[in-house]
Amino acid sequence: MKHVLTISKLTKHFRVHERTLIALQDIDLSVKEGEFITIIGPSGCGKSTLLRCIAGFETLTQGSVRVEGQEANRPGIDRMMVFQGLDQLFPWLTVLENVAFALRVTRTAGTKKKSRTLAESYINLVGLRGYEDFYPHQLSGGMKQRVAIARALSVQPKILLMDEPFGSLDTFTRKALQEELASIWQKTKVTVLFVTHNIEEAIIQGDRIIAMSSQPGRILTVIDNPISRPRTPDSPGFADIWDDLHRLLGVQKGSVGGSLRQQQRIVSYEEMETRRLVAT
Repeated sequence: MKHVLTISKLTKHFRVHERTLIALQDIDLSVKEGEFITIIGPSGCGKSTLLRCIAGFETLTQGSVRVEGQEANRPGIDRMMVFQGLDQLFPWLTVLENVAFALRVTRTAGTKKKSRTLAESYINLVGLRGYEDFYPHQLSGGMKQRVAIARALSVQPKILLMDEPFGSLDTFTRKALQEELASIWQKTKVTVLFVTHNIEEAIIQGDRIIAMSSQPGRILTVIDNPISRPRTPDSPGFADIWDDLHRLLGVQKGSVGGSLRQQQRIVSYEEMETRRLVAT
């Protein structure tokens, strides 16, 4: 199976208040076509910045990102991103129009009729048939994320980047969408890189799990996940991977779902950058 994504010596610095902050340092990673990879680590370790670098939203300080051998230093429809926030849809467009918008601006579908047909097929794929004419304010949080996934997939990207897409959802909805995403991935075979703070989610979703350290963000290890799908905490081998990640990342015992919590609050580079932008 060929490598769809190759990251070499990726380093990203931010300049904050006359101070250089190393967000990512010497990231090396190769991803095969069709893989589902989860990325986990404490807040501020650069997980989201890594996705943004892959998406072409950030200028690299050093290193390279290549998609199928071609340098990817700007956004492109071969890499689509789904975010955590529930406000990523256009509120003045219906579900169908939100999905069709991506097809129209990227000129993926060709004709308006084909655009509608494709949009409807991806809406059906995420289980929202019958909601085509609904507006975002009429949808639940989970439904909004399904639309965002449909819109990202509609342009048939090589890589789907997901930045804690279920982080704002309740536990029940989160688990339902985990199962739905696994089903969608098996049908489309799109390559997925999925950021999470939750150890249970990382194991359930990922066939490889990347554990990161913080400040600067580095890859601590990559764990192969041999557990057959569908996965649950009761699956053979689940507890072993859980314990490995628990020890590696220093998760507090008793934390719900294995969510990462630090003993003391450290201001992340994302927060520092936000403060700088507000100040200016």
